[in-house]
Amino acid sequence: MRRRLKQDVALTDDALLADARKGLVIGRFGQHADVEDEQGVVCRCNMRRTIESLVCGDKVLFRPGKEQAETISGVIEAVEPRTSLLSRPDFYDGVKPVAANVDQIIVVSSVVPALSYNIIDRYLVASEDMGLEPVILLNKVELLSDEERSEVEQQLKVYEEIGYTVKLVSCKSGEGIESLVELLKSKISIFVGQSGVGKSSIINQLLPEASEVTGEISETSGLGQHTTTAAKLLHFPSGGDLIDSPGVREFALWHLPTERVTTGFREFRQFLGGCKFRDCKHKDDPGCLIRDGVETGKITAMRYESYHRILASMEEQRPSFSKGV
Repeated sequence: MRRRLKQDVALTDDALLADARKGLVIGRFGQHADVEDEQGVVCRCNMRRTIESLVCGDKVLFRPGKEQAETISGVIEAVEPRTSLLSRPDFYDGVKPVAANVDQIIVVSSVVPALSYNIIDRYLVASEDMGLEPVILLNKVELLSDEERSEVEQQLKVYEEIGYTVKLVSCKSGEGIESLVELLKSKISIFVGQSGVGKSSIINQLLPEASEVTGEISETSGLGQHTTTAAKLLHFPSGGDLIDSPGVREFALWHLPTERVTTGFREFRQFLGGCKFRDCKHKDDPGCLIRDGVETGKITAMRYESYHRILASMEEQRPSFSKGV
């Protein structure tokens, strides 16, 4: 059991601070962050003004307070170099960092409110662009009839054939949970996906002591209700960590140039650079190898159509300040 340092230290003088030590950011709350040291002790810290960004998963150097006081209990001095950074675009703030030093992205989808392969593809493109290994996790499979499940499995086989790991789980029946535990061992993972797909319910299955608040599907909008309000890092007893970040209903890609979206479809890559025209749009252009790949069955129509839907939506979603990105 990790011990939580409950003291709050008023940090107005360096004399109140202990020597610097290594820590891991396990929670971010406004201008403060919870940092866990190598002994499992956690303290809430301020950040030095020189720190430009800080997210869950960051490895830091920090100085805890020596004595109790009334505010916070430490100061983060520096952020160590990151091995990876997961970001997402924000309409008002531009591209925002979400989590650092992540090994794999768990793309959580669900049969309720609706199973959208296009949304899955958006997350896959983002994962590919950041060089992170994605895993597709389909939740609430107990709601599928035998016929529906067979159809869904056939569609998901498309992703397995191009090299993605696909897992089916049910929090009600427990199906797939043990397999998911093995997948998460010895890695830092992050769950991403629309609100309402059951991320918090899955976390409750994996870590009952986490006591994640679960939400219902809105009857009016058909969308899930946000249940996670701040990013936090959770430890698995069997090894591995999970960053639980606030859910997003739409994962936009307007911050990416078209070329990076194209390379985000991994089965397209073998054809890139071989089209007749350098500015090929990969539609009805003469000599388009990607279009040929669809016609010969090397690329599925489902993924090809999803690709063009993503491109069509990007210009509509892109804020006016970023036109031309």
